[in-house]
Amino acid sequence: MQDSAARPFRLLLLRHARSSWALPGQRDFDRALDDTGYAEAELIAEMAADRGIRPELILCSPAVRCRQTAEPFFRIVSEDLEIRYVDELYTGPASVYTDIIDAHRHLSSLMIVGHNPMIDELFHRLAGNEVATDALAHGYPPAALAILDMQAGAGSGAAATLVSLMLPTREPK
Repeated sequence: MQDSAARPFRLLLLRHARSSWALPGQRDFDRALDDTGYAEAELIAEMAADRGIRPELILCSPAVRCRQTAEPFFRIVSEDLEIRYVDELYTGPASVYTDIIDAHRHLSSLMIVGHNPMIDELFHRLAGNEVATDALAHGYPPAALAILDMQAGAGSGAAATLVSLMLPTREPK
């Protein structure tokens, strides 16, 4: 007998950790994590590993600070994780993020490593303004990881359930 209830699609939204300011003549794309950011990226990956969180695929902005945020997941969570770098996660608006998510709904889980304001806008769109504002009253901070479950078969325009929110400075909600 088949299970009539389809499993939800799990989406993990990770904003890059704290980065340094651009040096004179340096492109925004090339900004690296600062010391705090490196520590945040390590901590959030450790927290995820401790909770058994292992996305099927990580899609990451190719910007240096996003790559440096995603790397500890590969090292700490699993070296079998596939990380793909997607230019549109650096250059595109939140609507591009939703298109990318919709194209990967065949997976059981997907992590997006990206930038604000797109991650914050996407979080509000999916979780709903009230839930998002209650969870993160001051916006989506660096290295925050939201875990959202979305109804199987529903597009990214559909509401999602906030399962957990992990911040690198305190216990997960």
